[in-house]
Amino acid sequence: MRTAQVTRNTLETQISVQINLDGTGISRFNTGVPFLDHMIDQIARHGVIDIEIDATGDLHIDAHHTVEDIGITLGQAFAKAIGDKKGVRRYGHAYVPLDEALSRVVLDLSGRPGLEYHVTFTRAAIGQFDVDLFHEFFQGFINHAGVTLHIDNLRGNNAHHQAETIFKAFGRALRMAVEPDPRMGGVMPSTKGCL
Repeated sequence: MRTAQVTRNTLETQISVQINLDGTGISRFNTGVPFLDHMIDQIARHGVIDIEIDATGDLHIDAHHTVEDIGITLGQAFAKAIGDKKGVRRYGHAYVPLDEALSRVVLDLSGRPGLEYHVTFTRAAIGQFDVDLFHEFFQGFINHAGVTLHIDNLRGNNAHHQAETIFKAFGRALRMAVEPDPRMGGVMPSTKGCL
């Protein structure tokens, strides 16, 4: 089982993440940011990845540090759990619709962090959640997971639907990328011999 547990403590946040890439989609969150919990639950469910997150942050200021640092810590746990990446598919992609909204996520477990984020939300907040923080979450994740990630919201009028299609597609793309490829036979999926 490809599992990891990472704890990250700063003056702004204290975060613990447990991840199982070969899980069943079980999730448990205690972050103080309910809408982010709902979105990460989509990653777990649609990625069939077990994720547990405990986070305490300076939410009396705003959710920025907490959301970004959860992304960072989840990225660190992902990198630890995926290991040397031998025998995995490496690439993943997914299109996910939800009513009028449609998003596409494409990723590469390249070892090189890169984010192309093309999302124009129809409003600035979903409930109390500032939608700008989704970019911070994904930037934190890719920087520490070593993943190249392209996120495109192709259409949508409802910001909740836009966000949900992004996170569901991200979960499905991750699922595809981390799956063992039986044709690779444990070989590194790169002509360089490393990722």
